[in-house]
Amino acid sequence: MSSQPINRPGMGILFICIGILAISVNDLLIKTLSGGYPLHQMVFVRSAIGLLFTLAFVRMEGGLRILKTNRPGLHLMRGLLVVLANMTFYAAVAVLPLGQATALFFVAPLFITLLAIPVLGEKVGALRLGAVIIGFLGVVVMQEPWAADTETARAVMLLPVAAAAFYAVMQVLTRRLGMTTAASALAVYIQGTFLVISALFYLVAGDGRFAEGVSNESLVFLLRAWVVPDSGDWLTFLGLGLCAGGVGYCLSAAYRMANAATIAPFEYIGLPLAILWGWLFFGEWPSAATWAGCVLIIGSGLFVFLREQKRKAPLPGRRTRWGRR
Repeated sequence: MSSQPINRPGMGILFICIGILAISVNDLLIKTLSGGYPLHQMVFVRSAIGLLFTLAFVRMEGGLRILKTNRPGLHLMRGLLVVLANMTFYAAVAVLPLGQATALFFVAPLFITLLAIPVLGEKVGALRLGAVIIGFLGVVVMQEPWAADTETARAVMLLPVAAAAFYAVMQVLTRRLGMTTAASALAVYIQGTFLVISALFYLVAGDGRFAEGVSNESLVFLLRAWVVPDSGDWLTFLGLGLCAGGVGYCLSAAYRMANAATIAPFEYIGLPLAILWGWLFFGEWPSAATWAGCVLIIGSGLFVFLREQKRKAPLPGRRTRWGRR
């Protein structure tokens, strides 16, 4: 496989949109199951099912030979980062409204845009940096720190922000690894890491002994005992697996194919989706501060993208494919 960076922003944008839709459905399903199952059990079942679908993509992209890598350390680091991002985010989802948790997490694309400068050497101008600052302001507004009355509430509200930091570093690594690794191979490494970590979690805490006497709902979600799923929940677990396969492939493909600072703003579509699911399934309606933050974040993300496209616009009379940079 060529070591030259792939530059297909149109396809990158398509893949990121499909991947974020799958993530939003995944978040909905996990929140639905969070009252009766531990997170590591959901992750194990989801990853086992998702791995089967991902291996089908591996076959289409060249077979098992594409799984060979000379950079196992970076792949391991990437896998551990996404595991940490999932654990911290879903620990918050079990307690916070889905829209609020997602809103807090949306500092991630802003982190990605900033990390792309020193890590990938991507150029981000002053106007785009200003838009990023406005986006961070929107995230602060959506957190409503003045409404957190206890230390526990403040800690829970920081979990999605921590998840965002882990996720941002992971996606920047994806761009670097994507120069020589197929998207399906990247997804296999992620699913494999999830399986190993969740299995180890089961061996250590699967009997629920660490959840005894714990009152914090986020910790209970992480530490409660494994249980045999009810017959009516197996379809939900299957849905988690399908989402896992789609997310792993689509996000890996997106960050392989396009400049991170260009496609990162499209992750913001997850915000209105989370608000929609929260309203439809859990009766959660955002506060005025949440809506104000949405405007700031989505507005800054759109500005970043439009500014990038204007900066890379073709000369008059020059014909190029849409989105080509």
